[in-house]
Amino acid sequence: MESTLAKVLLLVASPLILCRSSYAFIVSVDAHNEECFFENVEGGTKFGVTFEVIDGGFLDVDIKISGPENHVMHESEKESSGKYTFVAPAKGTYTVCFNNERSSMTPKLVMFSIDVGEAPQRAPGAPGEEEVGHTKLEDMIRELSGTLTSVKHEQEYMHVRDKIHRSVNENTNSRVVLWSTFEALVLVLMTVGQVYYLKRFFEVKRVV
Repeated sequence: MESTLAKVLLLVASPLILCRSSYAFIVSVDAHNEECFFENVEGGTKFGVTFEVIDGGFLDVDIKISGPENHVMHESEKESSGKYTFVAPAKGTYTVCFNNERSSMTPKLVMFSIDVGEAPQRAPGAPGEEEVGHTKLEDMIRELSGTLTSVKHEQEYMHVRDKIHRSVNENTNSRVVLWSTFEALVLVLMTVGQVYYLKRFFEVKRVV
């Protein structure tokens, strides 16, 4: 099951990792370990983090999202999935950490994406009425672009989940078929053995 799942994840994750603009990743967090990722965000910019534990143990992991100067924006334990959206209060480096220190030996496979919107842009000085209209239009376009990006990431997320679940179902089905075949062979062998034993038991030997 692990080899099949690894092949599926490799095929699906490769285009996501190579496509830097999508900010979508799949990472393996070993037991007693923590994996952190960093993103530079401008102040006032909307950014979001979406994740799901797709393999390993009880499918849970600790997550911590912090801003500049180690300001904790979100922290939770034993989460299987989540979606968080923030507006960056200040310019700086924001950190997303997945912690698997609670696990004794099982690594966790985490799929996550980081969505960063465009930094707000304002013309210096007092804008005129026409500039205000352009600014509002630009804001609406940026918001629409961010929404479309979120939809794209959600589709990629669902596509990966579909691939993983299909792989698990096919693997489970193969195991059920193999086990059923093995049981059938054992049943046939036991039947032949019993028939042979009963035949020998009731066989009348002639005494010459």
